[in-house]
Amino acid sequence: MSSNVKDVLQAPIIRCDSIDSTNNYAAQLADAETAQEGLTIVAQNQTAGKGQRGNTWQDQPGQALLMSMLLYPQMPLEQQFLFSAAIAVAVVDALQSLDKDLQVAIKFPNDIIINDKKAAGILIENALRGSTWAHAIVGLGLNVFQRSFPAQLPHATSLILQSHKNWDIDSLMHAVRAHIAQRHTGNALARYNQLLYRRGQHNYFEKEGNIFDAQVIGVNPEGQLLLSLADGSTQALAHGSFTWIW
Repeated sequence: MSSNVKDVLQAPIIRCDSIDSTNNYAAQLADAETAQEGLTIVAQNQTAGKGQRGNTWQDQPGQALLMSMLLYPQMPLEQQFLFSAAIAVAVVDALQSLDKDLQVAIKFPNDIIINDKKAAGILIENALRGSTWAHAIVGLGLNVFQRSFPAQLPHATSLILQSHKNWDIDSLMHAVRAHIAQRHTGNALARYNQLLYRRGQHNYFEKEGNIFDAQVIGVNPEGQLLLSLADGSTQALAHGSFTWIW
């Protein structure tokens, strides 16, 4: 099932005051097989927001853009990272369309970084039926108005802290939605690597209990982070197989 951009943007937007997870709600509607591509769930507050690798996404009611969008990717299953890259690029482009001065980057695999701090996280949950990619739920949590964060989140930030300008969450949602609907997968990987956080720079990583320094080269089409090690060798690491040390 696929729709053109106009049809996607005409899909319903369901607004909730409080919900456990916008991704959960979107998935429930998608499972009914009647949901239109582009269906978007927006919440003021999530009581059980989802983050990467089973983590939770913490938010303050009314202070963040919390949304999930239903998409029907017409792509082979082996191109799941390319789809993810196109989504992350679309989010960056949406932000920069509203504030061209924002210094935005993508931290592997799809955290949105502004001035070395995390402003947003993207969680894509794919539904597969055999060898068919049934649908994707694209969830976004974007900090907008928060001015303080828990001590355990020292690298978190918000748009208001980084831009010092007024933002409208509804306008943000529509911009993100439009850019995701118009995403381009053809050049997504090249653009993703242009935006890759700390590309060409050194960083510390942890893998299987070992901490090592490596230079970030880029990401390959298989969705692996390419690192140049001190001995001159190159290592390709899959998401979840290592820890990025801030």
